[in-house]
This record gives sequence, structure tokens and C-alpha cells, in this order.
Amino acid sequence: MNQAVFSPPAPQQAMNLFERYLTLWVFLCIVAGIALGQLFPGPFQAIGRMEVAQVNLPVGLLIWVMIIPMLVKVDFGALGEMRQHVKGIGVTLFVNWLVKPFTMAFLGWLFIRNLFAPMLPADQIDSYIAGLILLAAAPCTAMVFVWSRLTNGHPLFTLSQVALNDTIMVLAFAPLVGLLLGIASIHVPWDTLLTSVVLYIVIPVIIAQLWRKALLRRGQAAFDAAMARIGPWSMLALLATLVLLFAFQGEAILRQPLVIALLAVPILIQVLFNSALAYWLNRAVGEKHNVACPSALIGASNFFELAVAAAISLFGFESGAALATVVGVLIEVPVMLLVVRVVNASKGWYERTA
Repeated sequence: MNQAVFSPPAPQQAMNLFERYLTLWVFLCIVAGIALGQLFPGPFQAIGRMEVAQVNLPVGLLIWVMIIPMLVKVDFGALGEMRQHVKGIGVTLFVNWLVKPFTMAFLGWLFIRNLFAPMLPADQIDSYIAGLILLAAAPCTAMVFVWSRLTNGHPLFTLSQVALNDTIMVLAFAPLVGLLLGIASIHVPWDTLLTSVVLYIVIPVIIAQLWRKALLRRGQAAFDAAMARIGPWSMLALLATLVLLFAFQGEAILRQPLVIALLAVPILIQVLFNSALAYWLNRAVGEKHNVACPSALIGASNFFELAVAAAISLFGFESGAALATVVGVLIEVPVMLLVVRVVNASKGWYERTA
């Protein structure tokens, strides 16, 4: 992959309109979805019934439009770059796969099942925890390139860690989610979980990589132009999915508006803990700052598009799991911008020798 594709531009060029104001768009989608669901319940119920083998067809299409353009950016050929930053890759894998999902399961148990349980609907406790687990088990993909550019992160390291995470996710997402749901005493619908992995990871990866190769055969300029055109599709599809989701969730949210704030607490703690852990571990093993930054950022952020898709497939539109994953979308941008600011401001501390 040509390094220039991911070379760090000026920060003001790194985020497009949808990315920069994602939190605002998500909030507007919450309002619009709740209002439309209350005003026009019939059409949304009809959409909810458009299912084949527990897969909602309109949402399935929207999710493919969300995920595939992001996966087109991923160059699996960059896996060869891992040997140049073995320590940083090791930290990334440790935090993403051995710390992050398990700490989220613990935080879900601590806050949702215990501390906040009296303030939450009892019949949704398990579902909320399941949504948090799904969120933590899906490491971020495309948005990591944005966060990395904002910190002048090493572009090829960023690309290689994303490619490796996506490769592992194809194989490990279903077993890991199944394990953690089982530990949390939540029923695991294995057939639906495996179907979700095939529909929302395996098939999109294959389509995206075939599309990527076809675009690159036309030259790097054609690839860059195509990515500029299809990039907004992901965010538009995400926002449309959120409108549908909140049309179904509206009644529950109106009854208990505090739920979103309570679900945000374990997500915020997990983001800050994992980013700090990855950042410190990279410093401890002697990696450069431009490697530590993207390693910390991918450890903190999530592939929320996949989490939303899996939650809807496994538990349905009206589930607490779907709502929990959307809370991750809601706080992603402001929290990650905070992490970006911290790692940039602490560069002097990071590079200071003993």
C-alpha cells in the first residue's frame, strides 16, 4: 500500500463533516427516530416485520452500506509491516483481545447488574450487558485512521494493526462474544451469532477486498477519488439505521430517559482505562510516540457499526443490547477527541528519558 494514502495531513483536514459532528447527528437521529416512531408507528412496525431468518432486510442492507466502504480502506497486505513494530502490535493485541472485552464484561456486571440495577428495567439488564460486550468485542476499523492522523500516528503501523484486528475478528468475534455472554449467564443464540459473523464480517470483507482490488487496478488516483465519493455512505447509512432503531426504542426511552446516561458510564470508564493502559504499555516496552498513539486509540475505540448490526440481529430493534451499542456511537467522537488531545499534550512526557 502506498504510504502516501495514510500520511498525516493537517488536523483540520482529517475529519469530514459527518465525522466531526457525528455526536450531533446521532443526537438528531435520536430525536427524529423517537418522534417518527410515536407519530407513525404503523410504517415502522412494517419495516420491523421485513425479516428473513431473523435478519431484518432493510437494516441488513443499511449495515452493508455502513461497513463495506470502511473495509475497502483496509489493506491486508500491510500485515507484512507488523515485524517492524512487534512490540506495538503486541500491546494492541493484548489490550484489544485480552483486556478490553473482559473489562467491559466486568464493568457491565458491576454497574448494570449491581450499582445501577434499581434504576434500570429489570427485564433488560441482561440485554444491556450483552450490548456492552458486543461493543467491546469489535475493535475499531476505519475511524482509527482518523484518530491516528490527528496524532501524527505512524500510517503503516495504523494500517497493519487494523488489518490484523480485522483478520482476528473474522475468527474470534463469535467465540469471544459467546464466551463472555456465557460467563454473564446470558443465553447465547449461536446460530444467529454465527450468521451475524458471516453476514456482517466475512461477506463484507470479501466484497470490500474485491472492490478494493478493482479500484486499485485503475490507479491510486482513481482509488482515492472513489474513496472520497463512497466515504459518506457509511455515515449516512449509520444515521438511517439509528433513526429506525430509535423509532422502536422511543417508548422505552421516554419512560426512562436516564438509561442512556447510565449506559454511558461503563463505556466511558472502559475507553479511558484501555487507552491509558495501551499508551503506558507502549512507553514501557520502548515504542515510539507515533506508534503508541494509534495503538492506544484502537484500544479505546470500537467498530460500533458491527456492534449495532450484531445487537439488532441477536436481540432485535427494541432490545437493550441495541440501545447499549448506540450509546457507544453517541459518545465515540467527543471521547476519542479527548484521548487524542491527551496523547498529543503528553508527547513530552512520553519521550522523556529516565
